[in-house]
Amino acid sequence: MTWQNSLTRRCVSIISSQQRKLLIINTSQIKSETYGQRHWWSKGSNNHHFHHLRSAQERRFHSTINQTQRQQQDARTNLGILNSSTSSPVAVNMGSANCKEYSTTNSKGVESSGAKQQDGTYQSTSDSDMSEYTNAVEVCNIDDLQENEMKKFNFDENTQVLVIKQEGQITAIGNKCTHYGAPLHTGALGLGRVRCPWHGACFNTRTGDIEDFPGLDSLPCFMVRVENDGKVKLRAKRSDLEKNKRLKNMVKRDKNNKHSIVVIGGGPAAAVCVETLRQEGFSGRIVMLCREPCLPYDRIKLSKVLDLPIAKLEYRDSDFYAEYGIETMLGVEATKVDTTAKRVHCSNGTEYKYDQLFIATGLNARRPNLPGVDLKNVFTVRTHEDAKAISAALTPETNLVCVGGSFIAMEMAAALVSKVKTVTLIFSGDYPFALFGEAVGQLFFNLYREKGIIMKNHSQLTELYGNSEGAVNEVELTNGSKLSCDVVVLGTGSTFTTNFLEQSGIHVNRDGSINTDMHLMTNIVDVYAGGDIANAPILAAANQRGCVGHIQLAKYHGRVAALNMTGTIEDLRAVPFFFSMVFGKGIRYAGYGMFSDVLIKGDLEAFKFVVYYLDDHGNVISVLSIGHDPVVAQFAELISQGKRLHRSHIENGDNHLEWTRMLQEKKARVPCDC
Repeated sequence: MTWQNSLTRRCVSIISSQQRKLLIINTSQIKSETYGQRHWWSKGSNNHHFHHLRSAQERRFHSTINQTQRQQQDARTNLGILNSSTSSPVAVNMGSANCKEYSTTNSKGVESSGAKQQDGTYQSTSDSDMSEYTNAVEVCNIDDLQENEMKKFNFDENTQVLVIKQEGQITAIGNKCTHYGAPLHTGALGLGRVRCPWHGACFNTRTGDIEDFPGLDSLPCFMVRVENDGKVKLRAKRSDLEKNKRLKNMVKRDKNNKHSIVVIGGGPAAAVCVETLRQEGFSGRIVMLCREPCLPYDRIKLSKVLDLPIAKLEYRDSDFYAEYGIETMLGVEATKVDTTAKRVHCSNGTEYKYDQLFIATGLNARRPNLPGVDLKNVFTVRTHEDAKAISAALTPETNLVCVGGSFIAMEMAAALVSKVKTVTLIFSGDYPFALFGEAVGQLFFNLYREKGIIMKNHSQLTELYGNSEGAVNEVELTNGSKLSCDVVVLGTGSTFTTNFLEQSGIHVNRDGSINTDMHLMTNIVDVYAGGDIANAPILAAANQRGCVGHIQLAKYHGRVAALNMTGTIEDLRAVPFFFSMVFGKGIRYAGYGMFSDVLIKGDLEAFKFVVYYLDDHGNVISVLSIGHDPVVAQFAELISQGKRLHRSHIENGDNHLEWTRMLQEKKARVPCDC
């Protein structure tokens, strides 16, 4: 079989998906020595000398067989939760593939870490023993939760736990989102996962594993025991309680494994990709090329807090990458990719041979082609060094000019207005935040003026002037007026960092983006692209391709690319989720596409409302909210399930949120009055 185009790969993906659903495989007939471990290239495999002979798609096939084995085995070992009125065994579910299950015919044994063998049996997929877990803690009764309901309970004085009831089963995970600590019981409960109300991160309700982003870590998961009288008792791993978050199990580098994956980029997509590779059992060589002289960090904070040290922004420290054998080449960028020889040429003169390649080089801040744009104290905001330079240039007497009506300039103006003498915001439209429509844009226009920011709409820069020292001291606008200033911050867009791919054989679009298939593979087999540069299918847009420059989707791309590189067939299913915070107003936005109509529910002036954006057919393509969590998270979860929200679901009836009940409906499509 050949694997030369994405259509063939997609056909096999569909066939494999159907096989997983329809075939019942007797795993006892499939000897473990036939396919090796979960991933045949993981530590201990005897197949290292075949690495260069097998394509990524062949690895996917073998991994799919192994995955089916695991699913069938899980189905046989999952005891379920039995009726509390019976004397049958009551299940204890840890809620994680990396945790234990314990079943017993009575209530003894679970109270102590030293349970006797005759009281039950342990089934484990980890090397842990029960001494690592706390004693059982009663948190609630099974009747305290309705079907498809989640509630928070106190596990101890320092820990809240999220208990979920779905399909009659009780599971329990941490209640604090590992990103910024949002309380998950106020989020959106989907089918088998909970979505953070603030920024859209998703966690599996059975395992606590993170499935969508931002954030990196998974949630603690708790061993659940339902007594015959309905009492729900939990046990927790002590190390998870200490941190309130959990790192998924990761393998370390096996130098006998000669398979090599090179990741070009040091941003969020790259960071998630290299971690996921190790979490999926890949023990070969991983090289991550970081153009900046620092490890991957939380870039979105740069336009909000300028003076944070890099150590507080980095996702992981150098010890973490060293422990798991991930080679981080700092201050090194790719200059050329040879897809025939499978080599990456670097700025420091080194070359790296790869078997698979992930490109996630992100964006460059755009400087408009204007006279004086290269004067001192004229900044863009993309890197940590940019933020440091801006912070160093500001004083309480600074007259600051921010250019642009989107996130970067708007966030900078809001963050700095209390730290400088004046802030002037220049943008070309009627109102800022054009993406959100006129009503929301006007609302923020007025808010910014109330906060003392000078708003110059219908304006653009034509020239920047400097003093005798070469520093900017004045800017001129299209209407001929001039503004005195000491610092200028440009939020004037960005360009794709893909120039180094010329003559690589990788197709690059005229705008610099890279087309990918549903698995993030480019036109070259074993070469993947993700993050800002990826013109990838978007579920919220009926899988039409698009580029979305946001941290949530970048991290999700890193995960999907890693899964596909390690053999798991994983389609893109994320819904873009944006967020911002200006003057204490938390903006949530999910969806994608151009709208033709807007429906607003709530009180604009009180900053407590929901905005529905609709296309020509009355379909809701995106939702924005302020002061109305978790509606945007609920919309994102609805779309991720393949369901559709229509005008008729919102306009009919007094409660425009009746549609949220569709989150628990087990059907692919929801009828509407189209």
